[in-house]
Amino acid sequence: MTRKTRINLDPLAFSFKLCTPFSMWCSPMLSLKIIHYEIGIIICAVLGLLFVILMPLVGFCFGLCRCCNKCGGEMHQRQKKNGTFLRKCFAVSLLVICIFISIGIICGFVANHHLRTQVEKTRTLADSNFRDLRTLLNETPSQISYVLDQYTLIKEKAFSDLDNIKSLLGGGIHEQLRPKVIPVLVDIKTMAEAIKETKEALLNVNNTLEELKKSTAQLNSSLSDIKTNLEQSLNDPQCSVPSMTATCNDIRKTLDHLDDNTSVDQLPSLHMQLDNVNDVLRTDLSSLVQKGNKSFNDIPEMVQNQTTDMVSDIKSTLNSIGSDIKNINEQISIQDNLSIFMDPINSVETYIHQKLPTLEEYDSYRWLASLVVCCLLSLIVIFYYLGLLCGVFGYDRHATPTRRGCVSNTGGIFLMAGVGVSFLFCWILMTIVVLTFVVGGNVEKLVCEPYQNKKLFQILDTPYLLNENWKYYLSGMVFNKPDINLTFEQVYSDCKENKGIYATLKLENHYNFSEHLNILEHTGNINSSFENMNVRIDNIVLLDAAGRKNLLDFSSSGVDQIDYEAYLAEIAKPPTKVNLLSFADELERKASQLPPGSLKQSLTSNAQTIRTLYHDQVMPLRQLMGSLYRRIQSLQHKSTGLGEKVANIITSLDSAQDFITNRISSVIVQESKKYGNMILGYFERYLQWVKISITEQIAACKPVATALDSAVDVFLCSYIIEPMNLFWFGIGKATIFLLPAIIFAVKLAKYYRRMDSEDVYDDVETVPMKNMQKGHIGFHRHQTTQAL
Repeated sequence: MTRKTRINLDPLAFSFKLCTPFSMWCSPMLSLKIIHYEIGIIICAVLGLLFVILMPLVGFCFGLCRCCNKCGGEMHQRQKKNGTFLRKCFAVSLLVICIFISIGIICGFVANHHLRTQVEKTRTLADSNFRDLRTLLNETPSQISYVLDQYTLIKEKAFSDLDNIKSLLGGGIHEQLRPKVIPVLVDIKTMAEAIKETKEALLNVNNTLEELKKSTAQLNSSLSDIKTNLEQSLNDPQCSVPSMTATCNDIRKTLDHLDDNTSVDQLPSLHMQLDNVNDVLRTDLSSLVQKGNKSFNDIPEMVQNQTTDMVSDIKSTLNSIGSDIKNINEQISIQDNLSIFMDPINSVETYIHQKLPTLEEYDSYRWLASLVVCCLLSLIVIFYYLGLLCGVFGYDRHATPTRRGCVSNTGGIFLMAGVGVSFLFCWILMTIVVLTFVVGGNVEKLVCEPYQNKKLFQILDTPYLLNENWKYYLSGMVFNKPDINLTFEQVYSDCKENKGIYATLKLENHYNFSEHLNILEHTGNINSSFENMNVRIDNIVLLDAAGRKNLLDFSSSGVDQIDYEAYLAEIAKPPTKVNLLSFADELERKASQLPPGSLKQSLTSNAQTIRTLYHDQVMPLRQLMGSLYRRIQSLQHKSTGLGEKVANIITSLDSAQDFITNRISSVIVQESKKYGNMILGYFERYLQWVKISITEQIAACKPVATALDSAVDVFLCSYIIEPMNLFWFGIGKATIFLLPAIIFAVKLAKYYRRMDSEDVYDDVETVPMKNMQKGHIGFHRHQTTQAL
């Protein structure tokens, strides 16, 4: 078997990959790799062990040396010219070191308390994660059932649309034909109303014209009578009188103006056109339009009647799809695959609940031991602080070493006490530091960091590492198919992104949901039913031959051939050649010039008759002519372009009828496809949603990643290792700083403690300090007894 491995830059992972059962040189190489990987920790651990070993020896030797009055054990202090500077330097250095030690001790206290607090949260953390995991396992089947049960709603919606095929499909076909058909039917209906209106208009014009002719004839007769009377009056002998002859002649000349100004009686009658329109109206064109409109509006009903069998077949297909979807709920094995994790979860939960009391008990011991360590360091640093406090404030620069005060001496004693305790316990402290450092550093380096950067998963995914017969351990455990590329890293990343178990565990290798829920397979029968649907819409006649003939007869009725201009021109003329009122006034004026007599009386009487004629006949005649003028204009407007209008209607009618007869099949196909896509769209979207929900959303495995993060990243690394690392760092720093603290404390104690002897000069004032050299200036050691 050829084993392929992935390239991993991590040295430990690379070493594990090389260490197969067939590699004879695995152990030495693995050891070298581990040493190289752990070189930093090993060096620090070795230095710590040297500290543990050497500090007791150094302390023992230092104690023996001081007992022999060496190493600063002799209670005698030589006075030096820079003694004050050294004392201050030693004090400041020791104070700074004590501050660093104090910071380390504080870190130790904080880490100890934090670790105890976090351990107390472990039970809550574990219960929360197990609750989430159980929720994931228990609610997954109900989630799947919910998703699949939504098919009922989709099916009901499809059934509703199938039952409404009359309005959806038939209405769609009707709406597609509507722009072609309705305008034509509206035009024909409008033309039918126009025919009736034209008939009424013709009738009114013709009647008014007859009445006008009668009124004009009557006016002519009246004017002739008045003219005759005036001529008889002008034959009176008085007109032969020279003074009145001119007036009579003027009146006689104006008599020709008393005459009719129109030739209305010569205008032809409209009886022929009226008869033609009446013949057209014998055919009820409006009812023919209603018949065509009803035939057009019956299309949805025709579609429903012809698709009854197809609707039944599609409903049966949809019911069968529902059965297949219900079977999927029984065939999906997500619950079975999740059930293999139930026993490990129960076991781990039981184990954790059994071991938590023990862990808490041991943690209390650890907390107490850590507290003792921190308190021991605190005791040492307190000795140093007290030594500095007493030494600094109790020091008297005027006092000789043998006469130093009690407070200063006490400070020196505190300093030496701190030194002694440091030698006694620092090796124990360093032992604890080394142990916690090795454990905490290795766990941080080998577990926490690789877990956070996912190198730990890459190591676990190393082919044949966990099982020499399995290339991919996780797929072998889940599917018993170790060749499926299912890795810990991929599963963890997918769960971190809250993907579904199906996609995360690649369950398509066990149950291919896409194959069992093939959209094309389920919708193919429905699609073929719509494609094979045969809807025939024929026998739709928008207007029959009688209707067409009716329109043509109306266009040839002659209404549009009437000479409307001649009628209008004649009727627009005034009824008389002269204004009768003006004529009467002029006649009366001339009569007033005549002397009284029968002639004057006759002329005055005729003038009054003319005025009466004007009011009784001319004015009504003018009104009648105005009314006729408007009616002729209205009739002219209605009949203008009548032939062209009818021709356009016939053309539009032929076009619409041809579209219905020859091209309606394409409209039916188009609307059927649209209707079918709408029905299929419900199921395609539903099936796609089901597929996405089950494969990517249902049983979202983020609780698994959260539980793993809680166990490793939170509990192990954050709760345990981080406080542990802070603890060894703080205590280790404080312990390391004990070394310089010991040195400075021993040096400084010499300046604070009361000495047994001191240097006394014979003539201090006369001997310069710079010339004081041992053996050159005479001095002797003055012994004194230390007593209060």
